[in-house]
Amino acid sequence: MSDAHATPIAWQYVCCSLPILIPMSVYVLKKCFNNRYRTLNSKVVLITGASSGLGETLAHEFYSHGCALILTGRSSNELERVKNDLLSRSDIKNVNKPCILVLDLIDQSTIEVVSQKVLGVFGRVDILINNAGISYRGRAEATMAEVDYKVMLVNYFGQVALTKAILPSMIHHKSGHIIAISSVQGKIAVPFRSAYTASKHALQAFFDTLRAEISHHKVKVTVVSPGYIQTNLSLNALTGSGSKYGVMDESTMSGYSAEYVAQRIVDAVVNDEQEVIIAPFYARLAIGLRYVWPRFYFWIMKCRADRQASQKM
Repeated sequence: MSDAHATPIAWQYVCCSLPILIPMSVYVLKKCFNNRYRTLNSKVVLITGASSGLGETLAHEFYSHGCALILTGRSSNELERVKNDLLSRSDIKNVNKPCILVLDLIDQSTIEVVSQKVLGVFGRVDILINNAGISYRGRAEATMAEVDYKVMLVNYFGQVALTKAILPSMIHHKSGHIIAISSVQGKIAVPFRSAYTASKHALQAFFDTLRAEISHHKVKVTVVSPGYIQTNLSLNALTGSGSKYGVMDESTMSGYSAEYVAQRIVDAVVNDEQEVIIAPFYARLAIGLRYVWPRFYFWIMKCRADRQASQKM
């Protein structure tokens, strides 16, 4: 048979096989993907700031994959609400009852005590999600030092203290995954966010360092840097005087849904990603500009500051 005749026959075989091969390929890929999620089953997950916002959504996402949850936050009533919402979900079969513990990261003296309670619940923590945090809005020169300190306490020192309290157990078990919820503003500084961006820059640096130092213990570290998320973060943000900002920013309202960000974080855990940036193209471009063309980036931020200042006048 000549090549001229063989080619059409070969294409006929390919065309006839496609209706079978494509569904089979999709099935195999989906099965492999689902198998990765099964690795989360019965993993002990500690989530801070779990009483609302992204933390609450993360609780639902990990619970749906069969995880044993330990939820912490400042409000026992809100934690109880989240727990009851999880238990009432008829679409989820999870034999692990969520545990709730009150934890205020501002009160550093309680972190060690709560950490021991955490480790006493299931005997270990497989995944620690440092999610709790507060935001800030104001001029750097007009902000009280107490506000800078409070933001750093919650967003940085509290996360570090909790991590150090849980880490020895992970090292002992030679297993664990630490997730630090940072921000795009942990990579670039923007006007009127000085305290917040400083805390997130510190968080990024600490966990990048920690990742390198503990990798031989088989403990993983992932830093997640989201852009704006549709939560109450801006409503609860502190101003320079320490009062509550109480305004839902337009950028927050148009941000990513908490569900999307939570799903992306779960994927990062399953895929062992070391760093995740969840942000639109312009934010990623700004991150690149900061390092490649800093002078231009600084000019953009100056223009942004001037524009925002004029709008507030």
